[in-house]
Amino acid sequence: MSVYYQDDYVTLYHGAAEEVSAWLAADVLITDPPYGRAWKQGDTRSAYGWASDKHEGIANDDTTATRDRALKAWGDGPALAFGDLMLAPPAGTKHVLIYDKGDAAGFAGAVGGYRRNAEAIYLIGKGWGNGLGGRSAVIPAGVAVNGNLQKSTGHPHTKPVGVMEALIMYSPEGVIADPFAGSGSTLVAAKNLGRKIIGVELEERYCDVIAKRCAQEVLDIGVMA
Repeated sequence: MSVYYQDDYVTLYHGAAEEVSAWLAADVLITDPPYGRAWKQGDTRSAYGWASDKHEGIANDDTTATRDRALKAWGDGPALAFGDLMLAPPAGTKHVLIYDKGDAAGFAGAVGGYRRNAEAIYLIGKGWGNGLGGRSAVIPAGVAVNGNLQKSTGHPHTKPVGVMEALIMYSPEGVIADPFAGSGSTLVAAKNLGRKIIGVELEERYCDVIAKRCAQEVLDIGVMA
């Protein structure tokens, strides 16, 4: 494990979340962990003469164990974690938000004529507060999203930067942790908003993507994640 990239806002470690402890010192956890559904994507596009969309899956995605160990290590601090609506919520979940992927879901993988264009965002732990009213629990992908986001970075869990910015803006203050950084939308969004963030990513190819995105001179307001 080592620091792969660092600037005034972002510190990125290359390694496994369970082997890097620095992220545990942050104040709020916002992450998109392995969902635990052993996801793989077959080649559905080449039959139509298009570029292949085959993907062999996400590391440590066979069960929710990796996610659950990370959340247990985090404790009862405020956390947001994406997940699959077909699986049980993590322990300590206070509320379930819905990420409306819209056109970002692409068109493959429909069941019964219904697209897979919704995911869970679990609001976990203490420090969120309570009260009347509030904003919608449905978080839209946003009008800036065009087509399948996986194309942007090669990572199948790609999230729009705007979605991550929206989640960060309404989260408790302090340093953010993302122990499953993927291709870096949470890190880019935090930097855009002037928030410090500690990220960890297991696969070096995605560390390279994150470093390049975070090193950009202009704000990354695109659709990548």
